[in-house]
Amino acid sequence: MLDLARLRALHAVAVHGSVSAAATALGYTASAVSQQIAKLERETRTTLLERQGRGVTLTDAARHLAATAQQLLAIVEEAETTLEERRGQPTGRLVIGAFASAARGLMPVALAALATEHPALDARLLEVDPHLSVDLVTQGVIDLAVAHDWDIAPLPAPDGLERAVIGDDLCDLLVPAGHPLAARAERRPLCRADLPGQRWICQPPGSVCHDWLVRTLRASGQEPDLAYQAAENHTQIALVAAGLGVALMPRLGRGPLPDGVLALPLEPVPVRRLYAVWRTGAARRPAITETVRLLHGLWPRRTG
Repeated sequence: MLDLARLRALHAVAVHGSVSAAATALGYTASAVSQQIAKLERETRTTLLERQGRGVTLTDAARHLAATAQQLLAIVEEAETTLEERRGQPTGRLVIGAFASAARGLMPVALAALATEHPALDARLLEVDPHLSVDLVTQGVIDLAVAHDWDIAPLPAPDGLERAVIGDDLCDLLVPAGHPLAARAERRPLCRADLPGQRWICQPPGSVCHDWLVRTLRASGQEPDLAYQAAENHTQIALVAAGLGVALMPRLGRGPLPDGVLALPLEPVPVRRLYAVWRTGAARRPAITETVRLLHGLWPRRTG
């Protein structure tokens, strides 16, 4: 009989593309995942992974087995959901994926509340890029995602998934103290027509925030000068503090701004909306419903 934990390890390697990435997603060591795959190879008498340079690639047999594993994991999830639903209490393991600023600004309080209110629930956190989180829910790698979208970049809604709004995260324009836009903001609210000619600090290409900034400025007839690109919000804030440019940044997870950095509102206010996303098959699971309720309830009280 095939071991479910070993099938789960193979499925994770198929989804994430490497043993190390699969280990991170599963909360194991890379050695433990390799051992699970090796045992599965002995059980099936089949080569599942082949060395390719410094990484591995799945054989045709492994890809077929990983697809079957996904179906089996879905069946197991349905059984676990039914049992948890009958108990009426959140139990078992719940893997939550969240993008960086939500992992920093929202999830610590939420996870602490889950641990206090539902000690039988083993809630875990995986920080993931927002554009990957929905796919990871679909593939069964994570149980629930905290994702976001913008007005010009709506969150995809694949079949088999459900979602609920957590809240709206407002964005401000960050500028160095003494910047001309700061003086202008004292006289009247800033708008997007005030933004041409700025040197921008933003996230690298491929991120939702980067794409939103470029599309928004181009839609108002501006070609943005993206002078400094950094993935971490704190790095962007440090660049603003050094007087190198301006940045558009959401409030969630931003933390207190250092001396020399001002947050100026824009009109209309740029907004990104946060969602909880989960598989329809797990919608009855108390762990899901309680976590979604908790995230929505914490939103008005969360700190920026």
